Amino acid sequence: MSTESRYTWGGDEQLVVRLSEAMSLEVNFTASAMSAELDARAIEGVSDVCPANASLLIRFDPDVCDPHQLEATVRDVERQVENATSRTLSTRIVEIPVWYDDPYTNEVAARFRDSHQRPQGNDLDFAAEINGLPDAAAFIEAHQESPWLTSMVGFVAGLPFCYQMVPHERQLQVPKYVKPRTDTPKQTVGHGGCFACIYSVRGAGGYQMFGITPAPIFEPAQTSPDFEEFMVFFRPGDIVKFRGIDEDEYRESESRAVAGDYRMRQRPVEFDLDAYLADPDATKASLMGVLSDD
Repeated sequence: MSTESRYTWGGDEQLVVRLSEAMSLEVNFTASAMSAELDARAIEGVSDVCPANASLLIRFDPDVCDPHQLEATVRDVERQVENATSRTLSTRIVEIPVWYDDPYTNEVAARFRDSHQRPQGNDLDFAAEINGLPDAAAFIEAHQESPWLTSMVGFVAGLPFCYQMVPHERQLQVPKYVKPRTDTPKQTVGHGGCFACIYSVRGAGGYQMFGITPAPIFEPAQTSPDFEEFMVFFRPGDIVKFRGIDEDEYRESESRAVAGDYRMRQRPVEFDLDAYLADPDATKASLMGVLSDD
């Protein structure tokens, strides 16, 4: 069992497990694997198991499930995950088309420059500068060239947090706005710290805005094919491949989304954490090529 783990109670009905102060692929894998195992055990009295970037929360009924027994069970699951001889994840890779440097996010960014670190230019210009890249085009290329792991889903319904699958020293990182915006376009592709995200609905936000996707990721009505099982598209463990598109493709895809017949490009994949840690670039090339067969 990890010496970093900290178990605390959130009132009478929640057990919070913080696996580490820092996010990493290894820590997030442990949180997801623990969540999957706890779900599989179907513990009586446990109503929700919610994995996050470096932690998980278990909600339970203390009248049905003894808290101390629950903690012992979760600690046992943590030991089981950490002692596993194979660390693999059966998941899917999903392509997200992005109209980078679009007029919608640029218009909102222009309205909130007094809340930003850099009044000149737009969020892409700022991100390029912060990451030591020559211009926005170079940043966009870096943003697309690696896969991203969905480490958690939350903040607002359906919003995925995505962690770039590259060595730490090569990760794109940008600070959030100095002051949060009161507006963000629906389906904005944003970035804060080391995390990319997609805003599922229009609303407030503080992440830098890089573009917009026509692909719906949250549909309460569940009328489109991608939402037959659940109103939220993304699941923790999904791997994301961003692909830049132009305005014409955006408009065509947006029309299909409005008509209810838009489908995400996706394929099942097996992600091997140890293979990735041994050779990140080879794993990246393998993952990025999965959708090329379509």
